[in-house]
Amino acid sequence: MEKKMGEAVARVARKVNETVENKADSLDLADCKLMTFPIALYKVMRHVTEGIHLITLANNELKAVPSKFITTFSQLRELNLEGNFIHRLPEEVRTLSHLRLINLSRNKFQQFPEQLTSLQALETINLEENEIEDVPVEKLASMESLQSVNLKSNPLNEEVRVIARPLIKFDLLTSPSIPQV
Repeated sequence: MEKKMGEAVARVARKVNETVENKADSLDLADCKLMTFPIALYKVMRHVTEGIHLITLANNELKAVPSKFITTFSQLRELNLEGNFIHRLPEEVRTLSHLRLINLSRNKFQQFPEQLTSLQALETINLEENEIEDVPVEKLASMESLQSVNLKSNPLNEEVRVIARPLIKFDLLTSPSIPQV
């Protein structure tokens, strides 16, 4: 167990160092067994945060996204949080004015994260395999840049399916409804 933890820590350090040294525009910390975003990384990355446009934290064990993470990486265009245990987003997500794509698939959302509806540059929202029943269809319909919302494998109520079709101009991906017996 300790050996695996040590390997995970070393992998995080190596990936962060690569990003900082190369002044890369992305940070990939997928599959690093992270339970939280390491606080020390804010200090290590302070000189390159403005240039980070893509962060991948997929397949970790995150339960939350800290407000400080959002305010620190304010220039994000893509955020991949797939495969964690996140059930809500901080209000500060509303400040990510450059965000074009967010992947929140395979998490624990029971409610649609409405903060996303205020992001005018957002083109793609992936919430596949969560526990969402209701969706703010009217708010999504008013988002000019939105092209795709993936809600497959969510227990959506039938009202969402009926209301959504005439209102939306983007691709709404859902699983087939299960006929009532």
